[in-house]
Amino acid sequence: MIARFGPAGNGDAFYAAGKKSTLEAPAWLQEQGLTAYEYQCGRGVRVSEETARALGEQAAAHDIQLSLHAPYFISLASAEPEKRDNSIRYILESARAVTQMGGTRIVAHPGGLGGLSRADATALASETLRRAQLALDEQGLSSVRICPETMGKINQLGDLDEVLQFCRIDERFLPCIDFGHLNSRTGGGLNSEEAFAALLDRLHNELGAERASCFHAHFSKIEYTKGGEKCHLTFADEVYGPEPAPLMKLIRDRDLTPTFICESDGTQAEDARTLMQLYKGELV
Repeated sequence: MIARFGPAGNGDAFYAAGKKSTLEAPAWLQEQGLTAYEYQCGRGVRVSEETARALGEQAAAHDIQLSLHAPYFISLASAEPEKRDNSIRYILESARAVTQMGGTRIVAHPGGLGGLSRADATALASETLRRAQLALDEQGLSSVRICPETMGKINQLGDLDEVLQFCRIDERFLPCIDFGHLNSRTGGGLNSEEAFAALLDRLHNELGAERASCFHAHFSKIEYTKGGEKCHLTFADEVYGPEPAPLMKLIRDRDLTPTFICESDGTQAEDARTLMQLYKGELV
């Protein structure tokens, strides 16, 4: 196995190349040397089964690993039981769609604190995730791996501690480590080889070798304020981090095999290719 790299959705270059349909994405990504793609369902799972299966066929033909971003309005720790039940439904809908695409990973935002303390919100979110996994198993969707994502705003659930706690619920869960989000919520604290190495060490120590190697990841440079994430940038930015080169060197030197999805603002394919080139040692 090797690390894989690709974009979140379709960036400016995809449309500039005259492409119009996401079904064209796998072939186009292979031409760019990329090997992954994250289908965006942030505003709801609206992809038809026919389209999902057609995309999966194209992805298989062009060696593109598909994942799916679940709806943004998932709220695992909502004070309202109906919203927690809806969150489980969104996870189920996402799992069915990604299975139709031939993928196995869904990325889920934990949501807000629901007016609770961080500890109580984490406990309630954990219970919602347990119920979600049980629902997946009951629906024959056990192969799908839920990937709780680290979040960028301080007032959201999803710091590293919380995501690792979620992943201890079930060994099938994978962390989605968003390096830009963690750098934002720590005021620039995840932007050095030492900080990256400490994070990778922690994944290994707390989740074991398999998940520490094949974890899911998002990467982009992000502008932040004292409250955390403000907006996504491109790799051209020289003010905010994180810088990708030290991390890619560690991934290569440690022989890890994560999937990196780039979420740069419009240049996600080009910047994903930069990540891949840094990982391969083609850039310094």
